[in-house]
Amino acid sequence: MAGRRAAGRPPGEPRRVAYLYLLPAFVIYAAFLLFPIGRAVQFSLYDWDGLSVGRWAGLDNYAAIMADEGLRAAFGHALVLVVFYALIPLAVGLALAAVLNHAKVRGLGFFRTVVFLPQVVAMVVVAVAWRRVYAPDGTLNALLGALGLDSLTRGWLGDYAFALPAVGVVGTWVETGLVTVLLLAGMSRVPPDLYEAARLDGAGAVREFFAVTLPSVRGEIAVALTLTVIAALRTFDLVYVTTRGGPGTSTTVPSYEVYHRAFGLGQVGSAAAVGVTLALLIFVISFGINRFADRGLT
Repeated sequence: MAGRRAAGRPPGEPRRVAYLYLLPAFVIYAAFLLFPIGRAVQFSLYDWDGLSVGRWAGLDNYAAIMADEGLRAAFGHALVLVVFYALIPLAVGLALAAVLNHAKVRGLGFFRTVVFLPQVVAMVVVAVAWRRVYAPDGTLNALLGALGLDSLTRGWLGDYAFALPAVGVVGTWVETGLVTVLLLAGMSRVPPDLYEAARLDGAGAVREFFAVTLPSVRGEIAVALTLTVIAALRTFDLVYVTTRGGPGTSTTVPSYEVYHRAFGLGQVGSAAAVGVTLALLIFVISFGINRFADRGLT
């Protein structure tokens, strides 16, 4: 009887055995992710400089985020970077992937490698290269001068109005390749019968894109948006190398504020509160993107 009962169990039973298999991975996950997050939350509740004994502050550090105009501006800058890191690459990637998928371009594998290349280059290297491009005597101003557009030349990273968009353009350059490759992979799996049926119904290229291609790659769009939005919100190295948050505070972002407050101002509790708030913002936006994608796929 016991043998029959064991034979009739579904895979993974008894559950305590399955949990034992998961335990080593969970221990590593807890030690290197859950524990640091818990400590950050704990630090955020104290007024602490990282050296002396901390003083209980409760939610004061979080209230200060809402009251501090500079911190609110930093979060606003991060949302501006979302446009450059996520929305523009998505639009460009959709157009590029649709054209390449239908045109059947020769050497498509080589093209994928080239557009994906910025993803494998260290962001510090990317930042140093683009800082040279944006320099007053750099490549961009030289190109504008050669085209007779000297009036448009400027120190791009030192201009209050253009510094943040200039940093955002670098993010667009980095993330467009990732989005394009993801969407190309999704479009290559769309059954050709769907396109043939759309053409029989008299659909043109634009209608075919919106009726067949776009719904078919909704999952890939969700993945691309999740990755690029996270990259935009947690960007630090690009800002640190190119502008250090300047000129003034025109390019400060939450991740840079965490570093500056913790190691520059000695406000570890405030820095932890900014980091926890940023983590929650990333979670909420990512959750919303995936919920939207799940509804579209069901």
